[in-house]
Amino acid sequence: MRDLTSISTLGELKRAGYKPKSIKAELRANLIAGLRRKEPVFEGIWGYEETVIPDLERAILAGHDINLLGLRGQAKTRLARLMVRLLDEYIPIIEGSELNDDPFNPVSRYGRDRIAQEGDDTPIAWLHRDERYTEKLATPDVSIADLVGDVDPIKAATLKLPYSDERVIHFGLIPRSNRCIFVINELPDLQARIQVALFNILQEGDIQIRGFKLRLPLDIQFVFTANPEDYTNRGSIVTPLKDRIDSQIITHYPKTIEIGKQITAQEANLPADPATRVTVLEIARDLIEQVAVEARKSEYVDAKSGVSARLTISAYENLMAAAERRAILNNEKSTAIRISDFVGVIPAITGKVELVYEGEQEGPGIVAQNLIGKAIRSQFINYFPDPDKFRKQKEKSPYRKITNWFGDGNTVDLLHDMPQSEYEAALKSVPGLLDLVKEFHREKDTATQLFLMEFALHGLAEYSLISKHNLTVGHQFKDLLSSMFTLPRPGEEDDDDDEVAGGKF
Repeated sequence: MRDLTSISTLGELKRAGYKPKSIKAELRANLIAGLRRKEPVFEGIWGYEETVIPDLERAILAGHDINLLGLRGQAKTRLARLMVRLLDEYIPIIEGSELNDDPFNPVSRYGRDRIAQEGDDTPIAWLHRDERYTEKLATPDVSIADLVGDVDPIKAATLKLPYSDERVIHFGLIPRSNRCIFVINELPDLQARIQVALFNILQEGDIQIRGFKLRLPLDIQFVFTANPEDYTNRGSIVTPLKDRIDSQIITHYPKTIEIGKQITAQEANLPADPATRVTVLEIARDLIEQVAVEARKSEYVDAKSGVSARLTISAYENLMAAAERRAILNNEKSTAIRISDFVGVIPAITGKVELVYEGEQEGPGIVAQNLIGKAIRSQFINYFPDPDKFRKQKEKSPYRKITNWFGDGNTVDLLHDMPQSEYEAALKSVPGLLDLVKEFHREKDTATQLFLMEFALHGLAEYSLISKHNLTVGHQFKDLLSSMFTLPRPGEEDDDDDEVAGGKF
């Protein structure tokens, strides 16, 4: 079969039997073929297999323009960009046409004139599907000229044309996206008068530019994205425009930690040649995802704004960097993630959450520490018995030996950058800690057991069985009661910004 892209004129295209399709027919046909072959159309999108993706596929089969509605960081733009894979690899256009004119049905004056003058000798160019995607971020300064077009006086002067001639028009992004996927991100941020300009484009394909009454039957697949908060906060989608968008699809955050881990592992940008090898334990990955879960239900975080999946991605990258830095400082060629490395996660949290008033009073750093602490508390009972079950039966508590040792006035300091030997010695200095881990996780390797030992100390502090005090360079663990009656030592942080008994990382 002849390679169609070798065709260079309209006459050859006709003789080859080429049949043009609308972009929505293209998307539909290629989606049907992909579904029949059981191919993943939206590859790399996790957690939407039974919710968003079926809705999106139905909308494409129905030939609908689409609005993806959801909080930030829910892969709305990623979904739109992946739709390009459903386009034909190449389509023919009239060479030199700025509106990607179909040789069989040109919409522009340029295309019609070229066909009228040259007939079957009209030269043909081929447009790859990667060039058929246009994306515009809606901001308040976007104008009708940007999207639709305007009269270009320089073009009029250069071509010596009167302003009554439609050839003086400089077309905007939408007409130049003819036969393409056109995406407007954050649609509610468009001014209402700009949204009104989209009415006829969506419904009839008509556009008006400075009094020109043009009939341009544009062939465009529109995809919009919006944040639900925008309907009542920064802006709104005007009702007649919402009425013209055929399908509105609701996106959501990962519904399980496992799905969150898949997304984070896929999207994290880690160095290909790390200075030291860092072993990441599954429990550390779980804690990263749990931080996002805690943030999404925290009273300090604005739920309407959402907590982006980018939080866990950045947090994971920072966690790896913290462990790598520690190993470099200690000249260690390899290391494993520690709970103390989660201090590096705090900057990833503070820049990714929108705080309510109470959270702003607490301070973003304290809120971030709170979220890590709550993540530890939530995950603790997946690895150790629930401490609350032993409140009235302390003699049966598996933590009795540990808490008694701290009750005798002993303390242990775990610093962020401790060498491996000192870190291991500090943990093993706590009687009963290694026994606790071996009782419930005897099969784990040494690195995991050390992590779980440190994890147990942080968990007991979160359940107020011992106290955890923030030092400038680490954490100090000691008895709960004694810590209430002692002042901070030099090098320790002030308790005004830290709870003595858990709750703070």
